[in-house]
Amino acid sequence: MLAQSVSAASPLLGFTGIAASTADDIALPPGYKARPLISWGQPLQAGGPAFDAKGGNSAAEQEVQFGDNNDGMSLFPFPGEPDRALMAINNEYTNYKLLFSHGGAPQSAEDVRKALASEGVSVIEVRRQQGQWQFVQGSPYNRRIHGNSPLRFSGPAAGDALLKTAADPSGTQVLGTFQNCANGKTPWGTYLTCEENFTDCFGCSDPNQAMNTAQKRYGVSAASKEVNWHPHDPRFDLAKNPNELNRHGWVVEIDPFDPKSTPVKRTALGRFKHENAAVGQTADGRAVVYMGDDERGEFIYRFISRDRITPDNPKANRDLLDHGTLYVARFDEGDGSAEHPRGRGRWVELSHGKHGLDAAAGFESQAQVLIHARQAATLLKATRMDRPEWIVISPRDGQVYCTLTNNIKRGDDGQPVGGPNPRAKNVYGQILRWRQLGNDHAADTFEWDLFAVAGNPVAHTEGPGRGSPNITAQNLFNSPDGLAFDDGGRLWILTDGDMSNAGDFAGMGNNQMLAADPASGEIRRFMVGPVGCEVTGIAFSPDHKTLFVGIQHPGESGVSTFPEHLPGGTPRSSVMAITRDDGGVIGA
Repeated sequence: MLAQSVSAASPLLGFTGIAASTADDIALPPGYKARPLISWGQPLQAGGPAFDAKGGNSAAEQEVQFGDNNDGMSLFPFPGEPDRALMAINNEYTNYKLLFSHGGAPQSAEDVRKALASEGVSVIEVRRQQGQWQFVQGSPYNRRIHGNSPLRFSGPAAGDALLKTAADPSGTQVLGTFQNCANGKTPWGTYLTCEENFTDCFGCSDPNQAMNTAQKRYGVSAASKEVNWHPHDPRFDLAKNPNELNRHGWVVEIDPFDPKSTPVKRTALGRFKHENAAVGQTADGRAVVYMGDDERGEFIYRFISRDRITPDNPKANRDLLDHGTLYVARFDEGDGSAEHPRGRGRWVELSHGKHGLDAAAGFESQAQVLIHARQAATLLKATRMDRPEWIVISPRDGQVYCTLTNNIKRGDDGQPVGGPNPRAKNVYGQILRWRQLGNDHAADTFEWDLFAVAGNPVAHTEGPGRGSPNITAQNLFNSPDGLAFDDGGRLWILTDGDMSNAGDFAGMGNNQMLAADPASGEIRRFMVGPVGCEVTGIAFSPDHKTLFVGIQHPGESGVSTFPEHLPGGTPRSSVMAITRDDGGVIGA
């Protein structure tokens, strides 16, 4: 059960680990400070509509304001301009008690439009002025891509009958991206935004309509899990528009440097509840994309492009993600080691006509394999994982890391305990790591181990709840979620877990961000967020002297006035900029 051992204090981590906190503010090591870069509702254009803390903004106003519940993000420097960049930032969902003046679920089509306007992606320009990165209001690059924005489909599923609706008989045009969780950044300078819990947004007005196998497999609820769009917008009513569900759950590619460009849903990457998309390169120069399906018992995927990346011509790569092969991972049971479990695995191809993915199994085409990727992966006996969240690739050695955030159903529902999922009723989560054989991302086999098994050595001095040896009373955490590497090779870990600070979670405080040395296994707590927040989304300035981190839904559990801290103030999701007082590299 116990995984990564810890060697001597890491030379890579140049800060003092901090204590857990339950305060309604950002906690950082000595010598660091944080300030808001941008917050929900901030107008993107000069003279734009101001944020109304009482929920009075219209849908049209929200469409030109920074979106709610910011999540994954990437920074795109302007070539040859070290003090200027664009940021693409996901806006995952919204909090109705704050979004609407009535404080409840949507009550009209206008309410639904406003909810859709609060989600999607915000593209903003930032510049470094007087040593600090600042949001540039009024930049021509500032842009909202939301739940009613026009997008298009590309790749093998584009135009398939399962994507056609009365509003789009071609099956190639689609309105909106929403429930945008984490992200990816391509070598050719585009942004990948990932649609996660899209099924929550659909419901059914016909109480007698039975859900089909595909709808059940993706977890559709007739009541739409409290989102409540379908009573007011027929697009989200499965009784009226059953195919609309198939048009969401994709990876969307956006060109941040072209505000007039149409974002593209890349169907070759498969349809599921995407967490993020980690982009790398095979030994022969093709693009590889690693992706997790964030639901209990779902799978880890890999996509490899057919064609090679053209490094000196970014525009030549714009359709690279339309052609290639999707795979799903199978992990073995490992070596049974109690100290550091490890094993092997392989990638199995999700291609029509192979491994039983044919008409007899219900797959008439590659489009159907991609639209119903979960069913295809199940048929191939892929390994059911403990909620695969963010995946990142080490810039130092090419190893791949994945957060398996938690899974209280492990041991039930046909989910065996073992291998990279070693605990029943897993409330803490773990961080999985693998190395492709031959250090080539195109290899079909890999070796895996567990970098960290989260736990609470204070509440559980022994047994599965204790966690791995690199989890101590000074750095304990639960539900690892976001991940990122900096150029120095530090692994940054962001959490979205239980903040009760009691029982199994005693001593953990609010959600947090930690830094780890992949070589030594040491982990130190770097930041703690305010009350009720998820710490999610991370990016670095080109010189790594500013760290941008997302604070999502402060006050969701408990009372918060973050970030303004005004008496009775409205909590606002925000992107924070963290710097060192001495101007040094973050974490060094």
